[in-house]
Amino acid sequence: QVQLVESGGGLVQAGGSLRLSCVVSGRAFSSYGMGWFRQAPGKEREFVAAISRSGSSTYVVDSVKGRFTISRDNAKNTVVLQMNSLNPEDTAVYYCAATVTGYSSNEDSYKYWGQGTQVTVSS
Repeated sequence: QVQLVESGGGLVQAGGSLRLSCVVSGRAFSSYGMGWFRQAPGKEREFVAAISRSGSSTYVVDSVKGRFTISRDNAKNTVVLQMNSLNPEDTAVYYCAATVTGYSSNEDSYKYWGQGTQVTVSS
């Protein structure tokens, strides 16, 4: 059984930073491409960032490019989303997800999901 547990969410003022972590247990972590998604109130869940199995390739959505960085530590079974220069539009529940098909912006590619962590950015 693969489990993903996110942490690091919270309330922050606009311009601030948060660091989200996701720890994966179960099958070998390095066999998964990893992604972060978010869902704001009343909106569809959307892709934020993804990273390949080795960590050598990353992809972030344009709306967070230059502000968010995704990284992973395969020795610690952890993927991190570093979020800087946050603004109220970043307020959402953030989900970590794992895929066996490389890495992707398509949420249908992801088989395993965490429970989500709330990020709230005040103006």
